[in-house]
Amino acid sequence: MGILDKREEVIQAWYMDDSDEDQRLPHHREPKEFVSFDQLAELGVLSWRLDADNYETDEELKKIREERGYSYMDFCEVCPEKLPNYEEKIKNFFEEHLHTDEEIRYCVAGSGYFDVRDKNDQWIRVWVKKGGMIVLPAGIYHRFTLDTNNYIKAMRLFVGDPVWTPHNRPHDHLPARKEYIQNLLKEEGGGQAVDTAA
Repeated sequence: MGILDKREEVIQAWYMDDSDEDQRLPHHREPKEFVSFDQLAELGVLSWRLDADNYETDEELKKIREERGYSYMDFCEVCPEKLPNYEEKIKNFFEEHLHTDEEIRYCVAGSGYFDVRDKNDQWIRVWVKKGGMIVLPAGIYHRFTLDTNNYIKAMRLFVGDPVWTPHNRPHDHLPARKEYIQNLLKEEGGGQAVDTAA
């Protein structure tokens, strides 16, 4: 039986354990609890599988950029050899934070983990490999780390001029956070309360 969703080859998500072991390990719960693309979408996390070997000419990427207004593009390589102040940057990336704009990352080489909070404040680990592109919504608490391969090259996309300012938790007073929570509540029909406590 083939893979039904081609994204599964380049993006996987699961609930994390509470271990303090090396952040670059998978941190699966026992038993493993995988998270579907639909569950991620409910949190506002969007995803695509694209052709990373041909990103310069990829019509699907071009279409996504046009539809979503991603006018800015650059690349970020994260590995000890390429990133100045590597140890400090990796610590900063893994500090729980939010942004006031979407965070768009398209993995064109290597792999890494984007951890996001669910509606109940549990960590979901999203493993993005070459060909995977994800969009984290403005206002979602998240963090990033490499996996044990210690390398990712990611295309960063942005609407207009890029603003990479991280707002470390707690920053629940920011309009982007309040709007994100409102969208979550709308998504679940105003049902159970969302835990936003810092």
